[in-house]
Amino acid sequence: MSEKVHNEKENESQLRILYLYQILLKYSDQEHPMSTKELLQAMQDYHQISMHRTTLPKDIAALREAGVEIIEVRARDKKYFLADRMFEVAELKLLIDAVESSKFISERKSEELTDKLIALSSVGMAARLKRNSLNAGRIKSENEKSYYIVDAVNDAINSGKRISFCYTDIDMNKQKVMKNGGEPYILSPYSLLWNGDYYYLIGYNHGREQINTFRVDRIDRQPEILEEEIQPMPEDFSLETYARMVFRMFDTEEPVKVTLYCERPLMKHVIDQFGMDVETEIVDENGFIVHAEICASPTFYRWVFGWNGKMKILAPDSVLEEYHEMARKALE
Repeated sequence: MSEKVHNEKENESQLRILYLYQILLKYSDQEHPMSTKELLQAMQDYHQISMHRTTLPKDIAALREAGVEIIEVRARDKKYFLADRMFEVAELKLLIDAVESSKFISERKSEELTDKLIALSSVGMAARLKRNSLNAGRIKSENEKSYYIVDAVNDAINSGKRISFCYTDIDMNKQKVMKNGGEPYILSPYSLLWNGDYYYLIGYNHGREQINTFRVDRIDRQPEILEEEIQPMPEDFSLETYARMVFRMFDTEEPVKVTLYCERPLMKHVIDQFGMDVETEIVDENGFIVHAEICASPTFYRWVFGWNGKMKILAPDSVLEEYHEMARKALE
C-alpha cells in the first residue's frame, strides 16, 4: 500500500469517528437512542461514508476511550445514545426563559441566543425546549450592541484601564439624544451590576469627580479603552454596600439611613428588598420598625407609597418632608 493511500485511509478513519460523534450529539438522547442501522444510514446520508456494522462498535469504543459517555441500550438491534451533554434539558429551559424575559437583550439577539441554546440539545429534545412562558408586554432593549458593550467594559475592568463613551437619553419626541452635550464621559470602571433586568456600570466619573452609575444599554456604542490607568477605588467605598444601598435606583443620590414603620404582612417584602441582615425591631403585635440605608430617590418614595399607608417614613425629617412634597405635587 502506498503512503498516499495509507494517509487517505487514516484521515477517513479519523473523520469517520468525528462524524459519528456529531451524529450522536445531534440526533441521539436517552429518549431517542439510535440503532446500528440508523447510525450507518446517517453516516451514508450526511457524510457519504459507507460503514460495515462490525466497524461501528470499534468506533464507539474509540469515542469511549477518549472520554465520551455513550450508553448502549440492549435490544435486538443495539441502540446507542450520547449521555454526557454540557447542559441538561431543564437547565436549557431555565437559560432560554432568562434570555427571552431579559429586557437587557434585544428581540433579535434573544432569538439568536435561543436558537443557539436549542442547538445544544438533540433534535429529539428540541421540541421540549419550546417555552410556554408568558412575557406579556415585555419591553426589550433597542440597543443591539449591549452585550458587546458589557464585554468591552469587562475587559477594561480586568486591565485596570479607563474608558470613554457617549451616553444617551430619550427626549419628548421619543428620539435618542446625547447627554453631556454629546461629549464623552471618562470613567474609571469598577464593576458591572445586574439589577432590575438591566446591567449597570459603576465607576468614578472624572468629569464630575464622583462615583456614578450608568445603564449599559444607554451607552451609545462600544466604549473606547484608554491608555490611562483607573482612579483607584476609594478605601472607604464598598461595592457590595453600595449595591445594597442604591435600592434598585442608580443615580448620584447620597445614601441615607431611614427608619420605617411597617405593618406585619410587609416583612417578606422588606426582606426581598434589603436582605435577611436588615435591622428590624418589633414594636407591637401589628408592626415593626426597619432601619435601612437607601437612596432617597423617587424610586424609594414610589415603593413606600405603593403600600397604601401600611409603610410610613419615621426618620429622618428631611426624607419625610421630601416625601410629603412629592405627594403635594402629585395632588396639584
